[in-house]
Amino acid sequence: MGVIGDPGALADVLAGVHRLVRRRLRECIAGPRLPISHVELLRLVAANPGIGVSAAARELHLADNTVSTLVNQLVSAGLLRRATAPGDRRTAMLHLTGEAEARLREWQERRAALINRYVAHLHQDDQEALAAALPALRRLAQSLCEEGEHGDEHGDEHGDEYGDGHS
Repeated sequence: MGVIGDPGALADVLAGVHRLVRRRLRECIAGPRLPISHVELLRLVAANPGIGVSAAARELHLADNTVSTLVNQLVSAGLLRRATAPGDRRTAMLHLTGEAEARLREWQERRAALINRYVAHLHQDDQEALAAALPALRRLAQSLCEEGEHGDEHGDEHGDEYGDGHS
């Protein structure tokens, strides 16, 4: 047991909520489904217009060639466009297309409505507990992000990422 009781339970609940939100959104959004890796890259580009492939790879904790492949797929799908960086013709800057902006906006609006609808059904105490937990969850996410950038300082000394003997 950890400092929060059962850390596995926290991870399971967070993953379960994330999976259920994605599933509910898929049921109500038109158009072809995008893999989560595509959505993550589109969201990153939306937050950082003009980001380069290498910077996107660092942010997403993926290899440059993996992000390059995702970029090519999204360009082919008409959701991303590449622009040449001023002063360095070898560097591509990534931007969303109008279609991608519209799809992300629809996804964000529907996600907010979905969460609001289900949270509204909870007891007031539960709503307040969720609101109070948000800052701690943001700090947890930031800590996980920073640890990924600086190496696993607190992880399993044998590299057993999943605790099941299979790194």
